[in-house]
Amino acid sequence: MAEEASSERSEINGGPASMDSTESRWVFQDEDDSEFDVDGDEDSIRHRVSLDSEDDEEDDNAEQRLIRTGPRVDSFDVEALEVPGAQRNDYEDFSLGRKIVLAFQTLGVVFGDVGTSPLYTFSVMFSKAPINGNEDVLGALSLVLYTLILIPLVKYVFVVLLANDDGEGGTFALYSLICRHAKVSLLPNQLPSDARISSFRLKVPSPELERSLKIKERLEASLTLKKLLLMLVLAGTSMVIADGVVTPAMSVVSAVGGLKVGVDAINQDQVVMISVAFLVVLFSVQKYGTSKVGLAVGPALFIWFCSLASIGIYNLVKYDSSVLRAFNPVHIYYFFKRNSTKAWYSLGGCLLCATGSEAMFADLCYFSVRSVQLTFVFLVLPCLLLGYLGQAAYLMANHTGAEQIFFHSIPGSAFWPVFLIANMAALIASRAMTTATFSCIKQSMALGCFPRLKIIHTSRKFMGQIYIPVINWFLLVFCLVSVYSISSIDEIGNAYGIAELGVMMMTTILVTIVMLLIWQINIIIVVSFVIFFLGLELFFFSSVLWSVGDGSWIILVFAVIMFLIMSIWNYGSKLKYETEVKQKLSMDLMRELGCNLGTIRAPGIGLLYNELVKGIPAIFGHFLTTLPAIHSMVIFVCIKYVPVSVVPQSERFLFRRVCPKHYHIFRCIARYGYKDVRKENHQTFEQLLIESLEKFIRREAQERSLESDGDCDTDSEDETSCSRVLIAPNGSVYSLGVPLLADFRQTGKPISEASTSEEVNSVPSTDQTMSAEQSLERELSFIRKAKESGVVYLLGHGDIRARKNSWFIKKLIINYFYAFLRKNCRRGIANLSVPHSHLMQVGMTYMV
Repeated sequence: MAEEASSERSEINGGPASMDSTESRWVFQDEDDSEFDVDGDEDSIRHRVSLDSEDDEEDDNAEQRLIRTGPRVDSFDVEALEVPGAQRNDYEDFSLGRKIVLAFQTLGVVFGDVGTSPLYTFSVMFSKAPINGNEDVLGALSLVLYTLILIPLVKYVFVVLLANDDGEGGTFALYSLICRHAKVSLLPNQLPSDARISSFRLKVPSPELERSLKIKERLEASLTLKKLLLMLVLAGTSMVIADGVVTPAMSVVSAVGGLKVGVDAINQDQVVMISVAFLVVLFSVQKYGTSKVGLAVGPALFIWFCSLASIGIYNLVKYDSSVLRAFNPVHIYYFFKRNSTKAWYSLGGCLLCATGSEAMFADLCYFSVRSVQLTFVFLVLPCLLLGYLGQAAYLMANHTGAEQIFFHSIPGSAFWPVFLIANMAALIASRAMTTATFSCIKQSMALGCFPRLKIIHTSRKFMGQIYIPVINWFLLVFCLVSVYSISSIDEIGNAYGIAELGVMMMTTILVTIVMLLIWQINIIIVVSFVIFFLGLELFFFSSVLWSVGDGSWIILVFAVIMFLIMSIWNYGSKLKYETEVKQKLSMDLMRELGCNLGTIRAPGIGLLYNELVKGIPAIFGHFLTTLPAIHSMVIFVCIKYVPVSVVPQSERFLFRRVCPKHYHIFRCIARYGYKDVRKENHQTFEQLLIESLEKFIRREAQERSLESDGDCDTDSEDETSCSRVLIAPNGSVYSLGVPLLADFRQTGKPISEASTSEEVNSVPSTDQTMSAEQSLERELSFIRKAKESGVVYLLGHGDIRARKNSWFIKKLIINYFYAFLRKNCRRGIANLSVPHSHLMQVGMTYMV
């Protein structure tokens, strides 16, 4: 299987030794110094008869020799060289008022989770290691203070947030960033022209480049490492989704639990019932969007942080300000010395003070990096530190008040106002991981690792703000199950720690790869980072994993289920793509059918949607054998997601001609980033596509005129001796030893029906110019008439089934699990918004 995947990847990427456009290529050179590309498309080694040749063939000319020349550039690359400029950030050039509004939204969305941790951190810690003296309070406080400083502040705010993918955070954003710098994606649909997208922004070489290149080569050469990297990403994402289940349960139950302090008659069952009602309301208002809800609850969370700081200062003044000694880490040593095993158990509770750290990174798509950093450093962190110091000061005088410590430490007259604010903050905190879950799932869908679902964009201005109805109600159901089955706050806290630590460890590993591969920083810094933080997180994880039998195993089961769903979908999608590549139609068959394709060419444009970036899909042959007629113009449209967050509209479409010119068949690759919004209706999409096609044809005509101008030696017997130079927007120089739009001549005679350029000596220059202009106008007129006749969408449903002689596990995965997911996911027609009168569908089953 590994060999098949490797061979298919080579075929897709353009040859046995596929390389980026910026790398060298090997060409044949004969005695006349004319060059034939052996790293190009299928018929380039032979005499080229079309622009979109797909089958690599041998050239047996014994007089040719291999030489190394400049970078390989095909027609996709040339078209991609016209880059208008990089994307602007959504949050640049805001007015002061808008920045204040953004800060409130940041509080309401990003920091709700970490901001409500004082509700339950000490309660869970001291349930594992009861207080036996003031030294225990100081030790526990010191643990909390340094955990809060090291993980949320040092690791996430100062390091992880900087590893964002053009403002996008989360495990899949890190994976996309790695995929952009190394070909580690298991889906073999990468093209060299993808690197021409302005938002790629590859790093300029540095002294550490050699080490980075070795890591890149190692990752690209090893299928095992590619699979391991994907498994890490899927595991991290499944933990994020599990976090989206347990966060609302923990936050709401702990906040409502304050009723037991204020009203003696309230018991735990009543707390659970009230929490369930709150959770139903919470998930019901999720559809109103991040901006609306974030702006509404932002001021409430600001009041909450101010309340934390005020209550902390009050308790410090009233009870014991000596708790400030906890900033001395020696008290952590004394805490473990006094409590040993119990102190180790309490680490799971200590980690709860850092919950929400991953939400800061995953929710980064909603806000700018700088706004998150500044808000945390100057508001969130000081208020949290004061809140924990105040609770510890209260415990120094009241050792028995550890359960529901936050509500016990509130001054009597302020209890009910603070209780109300605490419950509002808990509801807000629940949204933090829910929105992070939406973001991660959208990224995973775009990168082919999650079944397609309906996505609602809740903001016209910020395309990262989304709502996924199915996931919203899915999280609600599992959240209610968790609350009913794990009603104890201690058990929920342990489950919370498992989910949070799982994603933290995956993030640490991925950021380490980013440091080595992309940042190219000193190896000592990288090793120090991974040893310290991964070791710290493994130490915490050992504590929470030891208590997994108390009910928190439910979260692990849920995370495993999500992991299996994503793995099965990715495996099935990869297998389906590789099968389509193997069964694509050959160019020889197309030539035998002729320009009428063996049937009648009816007026109009047929847009045939497929996933192949190269080759003629087998589903097209199914259309030809099923229908009595095919449209006068056919465009193979491939909707492709590239590993960037955003693809500018001007760089959306890439075109290439398939078959000879008078076949009127084109390929279009419509490129989207995983953050892009596909809001175009079918009419807008058609208009944009046709406009881009006309630009391509004009550019093609200009290319032909450049190839036939007076710069070439007109006495030369072979046009390939003419070379040109292209300069990319980034300053890179590309030497084109072979004219991109020229066809090699067979037996000394041009192939007239396939040629896209004219013989230089065949007609006088003036007549040739007139002929080229007339040919251009005729083709543009043909396109307009075809557009007026109507556009029809040709959709092929390609399903896969395991062969009879396949392994039982493969049959189970493909025929049942993957088939179930594919049947119940969102159809491609729903994303296109195409009326049924413009739609034609054909089904096809592949045996894999």
